[in-house]
Amino acid sequence: MLATHPISIPSSDRSLDAYVATPDSATRAGRHPAVVVIHEIFGPDAHIQDVARRFATLGYVAVAPDLFTGELHRLLTPENIGLAMKAFADAPPELRRDPAKLAAFAASQPPERRPILEAFGRINTPAAHEAFGKDLHAVAEYLRARPDVDGSRVGSVGFCFGGAMSARLATADPRLRAAVIFYGQNPPRELIPQIQARMLGLYGELDPGITSTVPDFAAAMKAAGKSFEYHVYPGAKHAFFNDTRPMYSHDSAVDAWNRVTQFFGSTLSA
Repeated sequence: MLATHPISIPSSDRSLDAYVATPDSATRAGRHPAVVVIHEIFGPDAHIQDVARRFATLGYVAVAPDLFTGELHRLLTPENIGLAMKAFADAPPELRRDPAKLAAFAASQPPERRPILEAFGRINTPAAHEAFGKDLHAVAEYLRARPDVDGSRVGSVGFCFGGAMSARLATADPRLRAAVIFYGQNPPRELIPQIQARMLGLYGELDPGITSTVPDFAAAMKAAGKSFEYHVYPGAKHAFFNDTRPMYSHDSAVDAWNRVTQFFGSTLSA
């Protein structure tokens, strides 16, 4: 049977809590490819841990770090995120991408909503994304140092917030071989030349705030000589892969998983 356990991974100025899933050592000896599994806004919850175990059953060492380790983990509970989603329901879509506007919006909300809205602001600044990219680079280096991992075969996959961070890791880690974005924001255009990994993007048609930006990203990747393929699922919403959420789309999720496993099979193979 595969093995799972919690660990702590040191980064530049902190340690990250993480969940590790490894293949069955009795039947899969040797050095394995590895995948960094990057969470949604909900942290490395049961769904993300399940994804890590899925990779382990396929022969990958999978690690799901908690980028919100510490105070953010305590703030970003499902209940608090629910309060934030109610607040955002009637707000302009671009609000979450503009720290100044988000700060003003948070100040205008009832007191019980302000801490979680302020937390959203803290994780969505350019400086925060840069720091998360460094944290994820440390996670990839942790994998490369493991005796059961082939350090030349490390990739990443992320969902929503984690999709954006999977792309960010690709800009921060020149040794990353492959990166998958599930309905996440594009990396900053000026960082695209730094990407060495092959990339795959998976998006829902009914998620225009994200999906409408993808053709521009694809064009920028092509102009920079980078590898990026993507697929948009007709009728699928944001978070269509997450089978614990109401937006889940079974057919889209099954096809997306097949694309991911084929993509990693070709990019992280020996």
